[in-house]
Formats: sequence, C-alpha cells, structure tokens
Amino acid sequence: MTDLELKGKVEDALEEIRPFLQSDGGDIALLGIEDGTTVKVQLEGACVGCSVNQMTLKSGVEMTIKKHAPQIQNVINVVA
Repeated sequence: MTDLELKGKVEDALEEIRPFLQSDGGDIALLGIEDGTTVKVQLEGACVGCSVNQMTLKSGVEMTIKKHAPQIQNVINVVA
C-alpha cells in the first residue's frame, strides 16, 4: 500500500468517527502518519478539555483507524 493509499484509509476512518465527535462539540484533524504505523492526530474543540478524550482516542479513533488500516499500531494525540 502506498503512503497516499494509507492516508486515504486513515481519512476514511476519521470521516466515520467525526460525526460522533462533532455531536459533542469536538473534532479531529490528521496531522500525519509516521513510518506507516503511527498516526498523529489533534483533537479539537470540546475534545481538548474532555476528561474522557484518551478513552475516545483509544476506544473510538484508534479502533476505527485500525479497522480501515490494520497496519497502524499507534494513534497519538498531539496537543497544540
């Protein structure tokens, strides 16, 4: 799989989970993919200060990304 194809799969995964984040006043942005295994994202809006954002990141975002792109091993939230 090319880097572009991988990015497309990750973007598809984020589009799948984005409505759930937006319904709570948040959002997520893809910052990049390192070594084809680590996705860097930035939680935005209400997600930034949410007490369960790490659970959302692991249970929701990471699980959805891995469903679309199984080679992804880690999803990291980069705090601005």
